[in-house]
Amino acid sequence: MRLRQVWALAAMVALAQGGAAFAEVTVSQSNGPATQLATQIATLMGAEHATMSALSPAKLTEIARGPKLKQPKGAAEAAQVRYDEAFLESLPAPTGDAEWQCLTTALYFEARGESLQGQFAVAEVILNRVDSSLYPKSVCGVVNQGSRAGCQFSFVCDGHKDVMREKDAADRAGRIARLMLDGAPRLLTDGATHFHTRSVRPGWAHRFPRTAAIGAHLFYRQP
Repeated sequence: MRLRQVWALAAMVALAQGGAAFAEVTVSQSNGPATQLATQIATLMGAEHATMSALSPAKLTEIARGPKLKQPKGAAEAAQVRYDEAFLESLPAPTGDAEWQCLTTALYFEARGESLQGQFAVAEVILNRVDSSLYPKSVCGVVNQGSRAGCQFSFVCDGHKDVMREKDAADRAGRIARLMLDGAPRLLTDGATHFHTRSVRPGWAHRFPRTAAIGAHLFYRQP
């Protein structure tokens, strides 16, 4: 940064001197600003050259490449997500905070009977809502959102205790939730914020564009 400032100042001085003839001003070559700046620039460049020469080839390569960016936890797996059981089973046992638990519970009760794509699709809807300004800014807020008219997700208000009794289904939901929270791409529903089963027809279904049909669910994006 210091070197750039010196160069900029040198350029300004050069421009000023270019117009000095019109003002009939003469600057001594021995103590003029341009001479002093040239000396400073030569000194800085010499110091920089000496410093770089002292570095090893490996260090120079490291500097040229720049700092390594730290990937989010699970980013490598998320970028290569596959919708099959073998892929899910190859991942570490899932764990997480309250957000992970809320998403896991929602996937279990809303979509455990669906195909893997169907379960991933429901996860997309929940996360798309989190990203929308129309809904709460957390997974738990979206999942538990409700009003006098009813809950956004039926299992929240059905009066039953939310106990995940099917161990394999709960584990699968947890793995999907972990992947999605770690940044897995949302490729299935084209930004959907709503879904319903094929056996019902809610009032908003004719107003929102349908984006996907996966298993027993139809998906829509709120305008």
